[in-house]
Amino acid sequence: MKATKGSPRGTNRSTSTIVGVLFIIGTASGILSAVLTGSILGDPDYLVQVAANETQMITGAFFVLLMGLSLAMVPVIMFPIFKKQNEALALGAVVFRGPLEAATYILMVVSWLLLIVVSQEFANVDAQVASQFQALGAILLKANEMINPVLEIVFSLGALMFYTLFYQSRLIPRWLSGWGLIGAVVYLATGIMAMFGTEMGFLLALLGLQEMVMALWLIFKGFNPAATASGAVS
Repeated sequence: MKATKGSPRGTNRSTSTIVGVLFIIGTASGILSAVLTGSILGDPDYLVQVAANETQMITGAFFVLLMGLSLAMVPVIMFPIFKKQNEALALGAVVFRGPLEAATYILMVVSWLLLIVVSQEFANVDAQVASQFQALGAILLKANEMINPVLEIVFSLGALMFYTLFYQSRLIPRWLSGWGLIGAVVYLATGIMAMFGTEMGFLLALLGLQEMVMALWLIFKGFNPAATASGAVS
């Protein structure tokens, strides 16, 4: 029978589509932000580059906020469905992938905006005081680098709860939710290693790819009809 607007099946189909779109918006925003700011922040003369590319940095900061908002909305939208499976885990996913994760994105954006201010002042001072602004810039850049592993740990803990709920409910194929669980464990390990100075950021692509596959699945396939029929998403 065809789902009608306002019916439980139609509502669940809309929810899966919205969640898939939010994942794509969040991932695309993160990629765009990295493309816009990566070469600037990685330049040895980053203060000069930040001052010369202020608009680019602000645009990158906007995409970080858009990413944070999009991804934070996902567990909120899924909460009414997931709480039928396990309310404690559903609430944990909301907390970790909502306010906690969003807070780390906001801290990142604040550090970038402060770096813009410092770079502007650096460009207008003489050589005698330039070293002071260089030191301040280095602190802000280091703070931004320290935020990344914290973000990875917070994100991965939320992802573990999120994909556990998907695995238990069978709303998506178990190979897909299992892939998410493995990716979340790898993501967590990467964040912990980064805190101790070992960078293995390329491993983060495992979960990033899974979330794009899942997003497309949710948009074009929706939730598993069998799980819906069994009451997992009533």
